[in-house]
Amino acid sequence: MVNFEKQASMFKVLSVGTRIRILELLKGGPLCVNALSKRLGITPSAVSQNLRILRDADLVVADKQGYFVHYGINRQTMTELRSLANGVFSMPNLL
Repeated sequence: MVNFEKQASMFKVLSVGTRIRILELLKGGPLCVNALSKRLGITPSAVSQNLRILRDADLVVADKQGYFVHYGINRQTMTELRSLANGVFSMPNLL
């Protein structure tokens, strides 16, 4: 059964360009808030707010290393998201 609410929720989370940019940067490997802030050209506070939303959606995971928290892609959730997106954009054969 298709979970339309889950699909809508994921698309809502990804409807902000900064969050997409964060995910693109994290594809290269885990980064901390300050590194993301410098690369995005926005404040650490703004990065943290967007990371909180991405964490709540389970798209990123946090790994505390000493004083720093490094954020990375949650590969399992990204795979599920790809499947959700495929469900939305798939078209039946028109033959």
